[in-house]
Amino acid sequence: QYSPDSVAGADGQIDPTEVTFPGCPCRSSSCLPPQCPCLRRGHNYSGLCLGLAEQQQDQPFSEPVFECNSLCSCGEGCQNRLVQRGLQLRLQVFRTLSKGWGVRALEPVPRGRFVCEYAGEVLGFPEAQRRVQAQVPEEPNYIIAVREHLHDGRVMETFVDPTRVGNVGRFLNHSCEPNLFMVPVRVDSMVPKLALFAAVDISAGEELSYDYSGRSHNFPAASREHKPVEEENRLRKPCYCGSHSCASFLPWDSSLFSTP
Repeated sequence: QYSPDSVAGADGQIDPTEVTFPGCPCRSSSCLPPQCPCLRRGHNYSGLCLGLAEQQQDQPFSEPVFECNSLCSCGEGCQNRLVQRGLQLRLQVFRTLSKGWGVRALEPVPRGRFVCEYAGEVLGFPEAQRRVQAQVPEEPNYIIAVREHLHDGRVMETFVDPTRVGNVGRFLNHSCEPNLFMVPVRVDSMVPKLALFAAVDISAGEELSYDYSGRSHNFPAASREHKPVEEENRLRKPCYCGSHSCASFLPWDSSLFSTP
């Protein structure tokens, strides 16, 4: 079932459409960083698009992104309303040679441009773990686990599954040298939209990809939990991205496969 936005999962634990953030009182058509409470919470898009890809390598932490929301007084044309407007580019789902379905751009995409959201059912950890463990190795796994590490040591987890309900983002392939990067963007509540931006200038017809492991490098030892390499590799799926720095295996989240 196609849905442009994430929806509440079958477990009913999390409702991504719930409005819990207060709106800004800005009366101008477009909010300005010094005055707008939403922009003061974190990054504004000028800083995000110009520098976030480099900050992934150079900075230990990046600021969060909060868009103006449905309770804000600013106009629909506000510069701080971007991801909530949804897909604006012409994309095409196509059949690749070795990776199943993929997505390519039908028009040039400049660096820093918002491309699409990775939308699906937002699940709690127990349901995400149950679904992963119910799969057989031959099945594709679309569930993404996003962990945001706060400066005080806490970790915020978001699990999105577009297997049954989702958008074009579910067809994006992994690459160890991707041209997209993912940013959790919050609009109405603390449940983030998993937004994908262009990390480089992308040509028309070029396949779009992102690193499934997020900001960490996809080294074979990245998710190992004291298991021998041979045993670990039996549980992982091969990577066919074809990049010079290919890690040979797709990233995976071992916590979803572990049992208490």
